Amino acid sequence: MDQLMKDYPRGPHDQPQSMCPAFGSLRVGLRMRRVATILSGSACCVYGLTFTSHFYGAKRTVGYVPFNSETLVTGKLFEDIRDAVNETAKPEDYDAVVVTNLCVPTASGVPLELLPKEINGVRIIGIDVPGFGVPTHAEAKDVLTGAMLRYARNEAEQGPVARPRNHNDDVRNVCLVGELFPADPVGIGQILAPMGLAAGAQAPCREWRDLYSALDSVAVAALHPFYTASVREFRAAGRNVVGSGPVGVEGTAAWIETIGRAAGVPESQREAARQAVLPAIRGVLAANPIAARITVSGYEGSELLVARLLIEAGAEVPYVGTAAPRTEWSAADAEWLKAQGCHVQYRASLEQDMAAMKEVQPDLALGTTPLVQKAKEMGIPALYFTNMVSARPLFSIAGAGSMAGIVAAQTKGRERFSRMVSFFEGVGTPDGAGYGFRERPVDPPGFRERQRKLRAAKAKAEEAVGT
Repeated sequence: MDQLMKDYPRGPHDQPQSMCPAFGSLRVGLRMRRVATILSGSACCVYGLTFTSHFYGAKRTVGYVPFNSETLVTGKLFEDIRDAVNETAKPEDYDAVVVTNLCVPTASGVPLELLPKEINGVRIIGIDVPGFGVPTHAEAKDVLTGAMLRYARNEAEQGPVARPRNHNDDVRNVCLVGELFPADPVGIGQILAPMGLAAGAQAPCREWRDLYSALDSVAVAALHPFYTASVREFRAAGRNVVGSGPVGVEGTAAWIETIGRAAGVPESQREAARQAVLPAIRGVLAANPIAARITVSGYEGSELLVARLLIEAGAEVPYVGTAAPRTEWSAADAEWLKAQGCHVQYRASLEQDMAAMKEVQPDLALGTTPLVQKAKEMGIPALYFTNMVSARPLFSIAGAGSMAGIVAAQTKGRERFSRMVSFFEGVGTPDGAGYGFRERPVDPPGFRERQRKLRAAKAKAEEAVGT
């Protein structure tokens, strides 16, 4: 718990806007080949997590070790987990088995570190991902990724390891950290090519042997800035880690410089990379201008990069809220945004995002589901960041033109939103909710005052009992 609190510091409030954090680590494991996943936690939590994982496209079985009060306090739960691991760890089926403690087993101290490190050649990895210790599901991706990198690094230090698929010893690869839109690694590869580099393995990885390729990179691009544990493993392996990402003209130019220096690329090649891509990005931005005031908020970790791209395309972005913490890998983006007059709020709460939206009255709000709901109630066009923004290219030439069309389509609907809000005003609000009313419901005379007195009397009685 001490390490979790150090890696993922909290903000001014306990919990930012995000789903259960364990979904993040669960997603990482389910997307890897030949990796089994076992959860230990309350049945309702496991049901919700498996439902969400399958909703997002997972086609894997999720193992579950149930418990009750007796097995929890007597230590039988740990024995049940150990039995489940032994039954699952079949080398013909799996390279690794991931066991995840949810809130209750973590709080009860179920010692996953006592599980064997490997069974019949199958690696066993135990992690704790409690909601009270990992603030967001995005950071939980780092919990598992970091644990796997640490295991793989120790294997590589001890001797030869399995060769990654399509590994080329003649290519100097850059590891890309973060879950990216499929076109983004291709665009980043085009930027790297003039420098004699290539886009290598991504972390989180899709296969165990890809972890070795990631650790063998000449440099690491922390495109998403919250992978603290993973960066610790890359640095332990002697790799230079670079923050930010190639967004827009200024962002791409700065990233080429920093990633080139980190990989030991000569200035002539860095200049060749700039000349190869910057004019094209500049042309795409000029051909796809964005004339709108936009607020950006979310929990994916790429919010600052999206805001940079929008501003370079011509948008006014007065506020960016991210559930991610302040880290050194987003510091350059934060400074750039502040120089453009944008307020950057790390560990943003839903209330802060909504307050900014109400104050700014943007032409378009990008945010989480509840923020989008509130925006539409106010007649403000809005888009869910995760499904609509993260599902588009962000980097290089493809990213430069990805947002203009959707921003234009959404902002054109503002007048229609205003008419809808006016037409439905008062309908569905607390006083006017429900079916069967021909007119607005009216409280019986004195109803609210009687309820106020009842609440006051109840509070006074509870206070007296407490003393």
